[in-house]
Amino acid sequence: MIKLAPYLAYAKKCFLGRSAYRFDHLMNILSTCLQIFIFWGIYHALYGENTEVDGITLPMVATNFVLSMGLGAVFSTNDYFFPDKIHDGSIATELLRPISVPGRMIAENAGNALFNLIFRFTPALVLSILIIGISAPAGVGMFILFLISVLLGYGVLWAISFSVQMTAFWFVNVWSITTIKNVFINVLSGSMIPLWFMPGWMKGVLYLTPFSSIYFTPVQIYLGQLTYQEIALKCAVQGMWIILIYLAGDFLWKKGQKKLVVQGG
Repeated sequence: MIKLAPYLAYAKKCFLGRSAYRFDHLMNILSTCLQIFIFWGIYHALYGENTEVDGITLPMVATNFVLSMGLGAVFSTNDYFFPDKIHDGSIATELLRPISVPGRMIAENAGNALFNLIFRFTPALVLSILIIGISAPAGVGMFILFLISVLLGYGVLWAISFSVQMTAFWFVNVWSITTIKNVFINVLSGSMIPLWFMPGWMKGVLYLTPFSSIYFTPVQIYLGQLTYQEIALKCAVQGMWIILIYLAGDFLWKKGQKKLVVQGG
């Protein structure tokens, strides 16, 4: 039976550790708000006097990037947790601990995510509502399903980060791979450019990738754009991506341990 106490301790440690850097915390709030307000200004200028474009209203667009960028702040993952330990050799110590290394990664990311949710996303959301104004959820039921989809979206994002980090067994520097991964997520997840505005053929392709499952699916549920049957299908797709991508990362994790050589001391 898995003991949760050690993982909860790591999550708590990360949460409390983040609270020690108050200036950094304030700058993160400012950064999130600036991103939201800049994108709002851009889309407000693009819409001009138009109330909607192809059936998509400005409040819908505002809701998309407020939620997507806000959740992006919450979902932030430490993409260099594992590569740094490979680089400095401390992975040898981690492997000796009586806990799962991927489990510890999840716990620490969860602690960071909870901190970001309370102290980064919430202030930015309140300011966005007061200054920009966003659409209300389509209903209580849709809001609950939205929260479920958000958790699944976080699972997809974490699984992608985990799999990319596992390439550190074979590559000295994973910065380039991580950067490419982040570009794909920022552009193709609907965070920066809502997928509503993508060409029809491109939307069809993006729906076949895990990227749309991270932010765009929760936003669609929040706005009530999907039926309950479509929501069930979308959530199943999110779950499928979590399993498939995690299994790919786990395969690399097991293969990598067999070739790992740590020198020095």
